Amino acid sequence: MGVVAVFSGCGDVAQVPLSAGIGPNPALPPPVHRLIPTVNIAPAEGWPAAAKPVSAPGIVVSAFAADLDHPRWIYVLPNGDVLVAETNAPPNPDGNGIKGWITKWVMKDTGAEVPTANRITLLRDADGDGIAETKSAFLVGLNSPFGMALIGNDLFVANTDAVMRFPYTTGEMRITAPGTKVVDLPAGRPNYHWTKNLIANSNGSQLYVTVGSNSNAGEDGMDNESGRAAIWEVDAKSGLHRIFASGMRNPNGLAWEPRSGALWTVVNERDELGSDLVPDYLTSVKERAFYGWPYSYYGGHVDSRVRPPRPDLVARAIKPDYALGPHVAALGLAYSQKNALPEQFWSGMFVGQHGSWNRKPRSGYNVVFVPFSGGRPAGQPVEVLAGFVSPQGKAYGRPVGVAIDKRGALLVADDVGNVIWRVTRLDSEG
Repeated sequence: MGVVAVFSGCGDVAQVPLSAGIGPNPALPPPVHRLIPTVNIAPAEGWPAAAKPVSAPGIVVSAFAADLDHPRWIYVLPNGDVLVAETNAPPNPDGNGIKGWITKWVMKDTGAEVPTANRITLLRDADGDGIAETKSAFLVGLNSPFGMALIGNDLFVANTDAVMRFPYTTGEMRITAPGTKVVDLPAGRPNYHWTKNLIANSNGSQLYVTVGSNSNAGEDGMDNESGRAAIWEVDAKSGLHRIFASGMRNPNGLAWEPRSGALWTVVNERDELGSDLVPDYLTSVKERAFYGWPYSYYGGHVDSRVRPPRPDLVARAIKPDYALGPHVAALGLAYSQKNALPEQFWSGMFVGQHGSWNRKPRSGYNVVFVPFSGGRPAGQPVEVLAGFVSPQGKAYGRPVGVAIDKRGALLVADDVGNVIWRVTRLDSEG
């Protein structure tokens, strides 16, 4: 008997609508404290034959590539080739006690416990029909890879434990040369948030690397959080690094906003405070800023579970720019510039939301677009793709990474459906 049957009746139900937890000033009801957290997962099922997500009016979605192995992240090379990180968490025997047991069952039932392929696959659509006819094992033998970035002829890959550099030649289908370590990243056990993403600045001198926390809310002690819950700034040549911003429980997607030149990220906030808390968020990343984790959320809202408290850090905590809703599990992020979708999607951020496991009713399991004006969020999100959960509550798919391809289509990695979806205008020809 799985966790769904055992715990489906456990936990609280949201008291405010999901929309109340979205925007620059989200509703933050009182926290709910329970010994057993709310559990309301969508067990992984996969897509029925010929099924696909539901797209917004004026756009259409199709499979760019299928039959992949847990595709999580996407990077588009300048020649149009698409790199896909087929990856998952490294083996981890840790996780004792009732919460550890629940976590393992949740991971299994949501399809998140499949072995990691440790591979980056190259997809090529040479004839431009919107379907990748070539699939090549581009880089193998990695260690739970995630983020990718090309600077000149150097391809940088964020493994779970290090940033690696590999030589790249335009058009090649496979890299066999050994990589060079640029910098070690916090890993080891339990490596609670294992995904490490990265992005390069405009001149390629610096990499910005996301490092999630090693716990939900510091419950294993802050000695286990050294260098974590942060975005690092790493010199691409020397590997010298510093903490660029901190206090972010699990930052993932990274994108540059071109009008302001600011770095933006999406962050997964803490769990076990009820269905209405805490909203995940989209925010600009300010240098040397502290965003509250684990001592507070949304500025000065103190998390009373954290001991010892740090009122000095709470006083410094910056309120994020834009809430995306509680437990939506925002992971993917891409700025919309140069896309070929309808005009309403030309200025803003696409967000891949992996979906909740501990909210009633569920949240996320979709791709949304947050419109921007003047370099800032401006208005409510627009749902781009939905329909990832069946009427029976099973997950057909779960969106993760998002990217704009060379012809302006939106690509979406689906790690339960094992598909890369491609979103275009309804009247587009490829």
